[in-house]
Amino acid sequence: MNEITHFINGEHVKGTSGRFADVLNPATGEVQAKVPLASKDELAKAIEIAKEAQIAWGNTNAQRRGRVMMKFVELLHRDMDKLAEALSREHGKTLPDAKGDVVRGLEVAEFSIGAPHFMKGEYSAAASTGIDIYSMRQPLGVVAGITPFNFPAMIPMWKFCPAIAAGNAFILKPSERDPSVPNMLAELMIEAGLPKGVLNVVHGDKEAVDGILDHEDIQAIGFVGSTPIAEYIYSRGSANGKRVQCFGGAKNHMIIMPDADIEQAVDALVGAGYGAAGERCMAISVAVPVGKETADKLVAALKPRVEALRVGPYTEGDKVDFGPLVTGEALKRVTGLVDKGVEEGADLVVDGRGFKHSTNPNGYFIGPCLFDNVTEGMDIYKEEIFGPVLSVMRAETYEDAVGYAMRHEYGNGVAIFTRDGDTARDFTHRINVGMVGVNVPIPVPLAYYTFGGWKRSGFGDLNQHGPDAFRFYTRTKTVTSRWPSGVKEGASFTIPVME
Repeated sequence: MNEITHFINGEHVKGTSGRFADVLNPATGEVQAKVPLASKDELAKAIEIAKEAQIAWGNTNAQRRGRVMMKFVELLHRDMDKLAEALSREHGKTLPDAKGDVVRGLEVAEFSIGAPHFMKGEYSAAASTGIDIYSMRQPLGVVAGITPFNFPAMIPMWKFCPAIAAGNAFILKPSERDPSVPNMLAELMIEAGLPKGVLNVVHGDKEAVDGILDHEDIQAIGFVGSTPIAEYIYSRGSANGKRVQCFGGAKNHMIIMPDADIEQAVDALVGAGYGAAGERCMAISVAVPVGKETADKLVAALKPRVEALRVGPYTEGDKVDFGPLVTGEALKRVTGLVDKGVEEGADLVVDGRGFKHSTNPNGYFIGPCLFDNVTEGMDIYKEEIFGPVLSVMRAETYEDAVGYAMRHEYGNGVAIFTRDGDTARDFTHRINVGMVGVNVPIPVPLAYYTFGGWKRSGFGDLNQHGPDAFRFYTRTKTVTSRWPSGVKEGASFTIPVME
């Protein structure tokens, strides 16, 4: 049995707590490795190492820190296939989707090369008589990231790349479900020239999370996961005086106007609703066609496309559109919600609950599901399903459609498909959701903008990546300076001597 290690001070370190979690192959249901679950003492040792390493790293020229990121990007390209295969093996994603996971993180590493620009302060000469005022951005010290299973490459890089480029040391607590890629990323950072101890990967469960939340030397925490845990981490971390950003659940709507291109909308919904088996916080899980004619056309076009989706392990390559769910518990939860949707009266147009893969019958597979006539009071609408389930929620008017998205407790992402610029502009200005797509189904901003939801999808004042990341991982110091000046004696042509 393969035993995964922590990665501390530039080395693989075996766990000493005696506690382990199983790392499963979602396609077969088999245990393929064990990952150690750190004790608070193990975590504290890693933090102590990080605190010591941060002093020199924080005093390193920002351009040199950027060069480490530049080399890291080069190494990510070199090892892309290796990283994607490891990711797919533990998560279940198809290889193209796994590569996309790595690339989206790589793009934030590229952005972080520009650390010298984002670390610049401001300067005002002669703010008053003989007084200059200037500000500087300085790293916080030791910061931490608690990251989810669904993007084991991308989200850790969204966290540690800007944090490290800004001069901090970083403690990464990734998901114990797919822990290998975070270790591999840490290895590549060392190869790229990062000093030992600046990036440490500590695997664990709630004990490690609570250790991070309570440790006095952790200055900031970034989290991505479910909303209940986001609220817990935000409240406890903030109560301990830490800077905290937490991103939680989602229920992303896509509104289809009567003037939209139905085929384009269907293409968008199939990819955005079922890609990665729906295990994305930016997945479109609710389609909102406006008007009966639009809804009927949409469902009629969706049904054969959804039925034709191919489900299987990543090893089947191009023959597969999406893979298994990550665990048996996830499969049970998604299946239970589909059952509940039927009980509540929604029309299950495509039922994927009985799917069994021919050669992997014990894998955590579920076929694609499509509901029609979903209403606001149903659990399948209120809850984030996090599976390959798309709900069609019919709206009589544009205002009804907007109201659904506005009233939902989550506000991560939303999209509208229309050919009318006035409608699109009204929608983008009015909607109370953090990321908006116009004829774009998954509106994930590029690395040089920021990523973050509204309402109960996001907690904290600053978002992930983009300029906000450097604001989050630094603090501003402002200096007011005055130097006494006297009468100048003029030029001297005599060699100075000590008097």
